[in-house]
Amino acid sequence: MTIVFSDRREAGRRLAGKLTHYARRDDVTVLALPRGGVPVGYEVARALGVPLDVFVVRKLGVPGYEELAMGAVATGGVRVLNDEIVQALAIPPHLIDAVTAKEEKELLRRERLYRGGRPPLKVKGRTIILVDDGLATGSTMSAAIKALRDGHPTRIVVAIPVGSPETCEMMRAIADEIVCVATPQPLLGVGRWYEDFSQTSDEEVRTLLAGSTLTKPSGTTSTPSDSRVGPVFGSKEDSAEHKAASALRKRIVRLSGGNEDYDRLLEAIGEARFVLIGEASHGTHEFYEERARITRRLIEEKGFAGVAVEADWPDAYRVNRYVQNVSEDLDAEEALTDFRRFPTWMWRNRVVVDFVEWLRRHNETLGQGQPKTGFYGLDLYALHGAMKAVLHYLKKVDPGAAEAARHRYACFDHFGPDPQVYGFVAGNKIAKSCEDAVVTQLVEMLKRRPLTAESEGDVREDELFAAQQNARLVKNAEAYYRAMFLVVESTWNLRDRHMAETFEALATHLTRRDRPAKIVVWAHNSHLGDARATDRSRQGELNLGQLIRETHGREAFLIGFSTHRGTVTAASDWGGRADRKNVLAALPGSYEALFHAISCDRFALDLREDGESLPRQLLERAIGVIYRPETERASHYFHANLAAQFDAVLHFDETRAVEPLERTSEWDAGELEETYPTGL
Repeated sequence: MTIVFSDRREAGRRLAGKLTHYARRDDVTVLALPRGGVPVGYEVARALGVPLDVFVVRKLGVPGYEELAMGAVATGGVRVLNDEIVQALAIPPHLIDAVTAKEEKELLRRERLYRGGRPPLKVKGRTIILVDDGLATGSTMSAAIKALRDGHPTRIVVAIPVGSPETCEMMRAIADEIVCVATPQPLLGVGRWYEDFSQTSDEEVRTLLAGSTLTKPSGTTSTPSDSRVGPVFGSKEDSAEHKAASALRKRIVRLSGGNEDYDRLLEAIGEARFVLIGEASHGTHEFYEERARITRRLIEEKGFAGVAVEADWPDAYRVNRYVQNVSEDLDAEEALTDFRRFPTWMWRNRVVVDFVEWLRRHNETLGQGQPKTGFYGLDLYALHGAMKAVLHYLKKVDPGAAEAARHRYACFDHFGPDPQVYGFVAGNKIAKSCEDAVVTQLVEMLKRRPLTAESEGDVREDELFAAQQNARLVKNAEAYYRAMFLVVESTWNLRDRHMAETFEALATHLTRRDRPAKIVVWAHNSHLGDARATDRSRQGELNLGQLIRETHGREAFLIGFSTHRGTVTAASDWGGRADRKNVLAALPGSYEALFHAISCDRFALDLREDGESLPRQLLERAIGVIYRPETERASHYFHANLAAQFDAVLHFDETRAVEPLERTSEWDAGELEETYPTGL
């Protein structure tokens, strides 16, 4: 094997010799990928007489085999995955997300370390020479190119001293030009072609950047707004987006807070039996409040008989008993007591309490024989709570069957109270799974008939159905927790399929009451907006909204929410405390930014009628129970076609955090005004 370069600095000088046609040009910037690409890029920039900056990219290593890249994340929140490796190793999404979160934190640290307070150099309208010390799989470089494309450079040139011939050829499809000094076959690793390939330190990166006198293009002034990735909707320089905002301004229905706000929306819903109302976060007051307002009208004016929510069946069924006046709970707060697991504020908040009290009062006004509106859960996390509910029911109606069920469910006793422990042990086949036991119990429960239950006394048909749903939850939750480590199928898909299965069972159950069931569904936008209209579908993800649409067509009506900025109740990590966090202004190139450009505080838009006015592919923000503004682009945005995702959208430009029942001093204090960058 012949050594090609003595070190990275010499490789940079050799590489610069192949880029002389870019020398002394005012529209050229060299961006080096730290750390190893910076010594190379320093020599290239110095030889060409053009400015130098860093573009931070972090490899996503396969857990346990970190040297093998399954993808990369880049400045601007872009993530690129190597689908071949991910699929071949069956790496589950939750592990990919965990590695991503770790590397995003390191990426942010390095950006601050390398650049200090200086903003990135402007990329829009410029020729960018993207430099690294070598090219192996291409994941890191692909992520960088994808991120830079959002900044609208005129041209992207990939320049490397050494690279795999196959990967260099692959780069030609995504870069405008590729320059490789050497393309040995086989590559056998980038370091093999350097005499000195010792690791570049953070201090060396900072020294080289400080030593580059060309920190910005001649005659230009770089500002944070110069470097933002994506179009700024509504600005005069972006005429297409300005026209889109202007066109939408004529089609929106402005919301004033009056009783007539949703007249047009209810007309659009028409005779749809299933209305799915989303939310862009799990902690925004306006999303909860307006969803409740719409639901009250659907119940009063259109006879909707059930509210099915993104919550576990046994916890929600206690609320159902309260609103139907068959429980011993004194008020809504007590009925919501079972919602004590993280995230408690999602259902234990002031808006939900008010709605539950309203629903009970509404049911009390109904005449004899009129079906009451129920409150039901669709989710599957409450494995142990559901088992307890099954046993409680059977103990009342059939003690022998209860003993048999207790014996089957005892399979879980060896694993303790945390179902993830069961999932790890069973998923890795350290111990036998409980799959057969829970399937057998579900089959036994589904064989039961209301008459059998009624013969035991005052046990209603609804209680048998609830017990059957709890058995269904146990069976599906067992598969969900085992799949976390078994990775036969996406846990996201398992969860949403369970919600769809529960929804269909509920619709059948409620339809028994002499008329087709009408159900309102409350869940996050990411569950209710049709997944086929998002980039998640390319990863094989589906969701509840898609499944309901596929089954029921136009009998389903999907409503999404959005906001530009404000505050939100959310945690920083899973299981963390509820904080009142500041929501950053929406990123340029997003639907939220486009709606902000309309200059209307709150409005509704009928996407069935006026969706043609919307751009087809923009970013969309999703905040769940965790909000990480420091990595917002990667953590909370995805690409979507909003007009295909929903039938209507409600936008509230500035929103506030929903108020938890258990307020803390930290929540009351909130956060200081955020200073995180909103672009590159």
